[in-house]
Amino acid sequence: MSVIMSLAMFPTNKIGSKSKDVSEVLKVIKNSGLNYELTSMNTIVEAKTLKELLDLIDLCYLKLDEMGCDRVYISVNFDARKEGVNRMKSKIESVQSLI
Repeated sequence: MSVIMSLAMFPTNKIGSKSKDVSEVLKVIKNSGLNYELTSMNTIVEAKTLKELLDLIDLCYLKLDEMGCDRVYISVNFDARKEGVNRMKSKIESVQSLI
């Protein structure tokens, strides 16, 4: 199984740049050992199971809670497929081959 997640998570109770908060979330993702890619709008993460990604979301939220964030915006999308590996890369390559 291959599950790709698009995740955007940041506090809404703080004024100004969210870079510091987002970097702390990204450290949690990096430390998970899962394959990920940071973009300007979200972070893409690939795992073998949906549970791995749901657990990761919880860890990211707990990090922001630990930092004193009283309100957190979370946007998540999933693409789950029963077969495949390294789909983050192969999906892009598939489209680019047709351009």
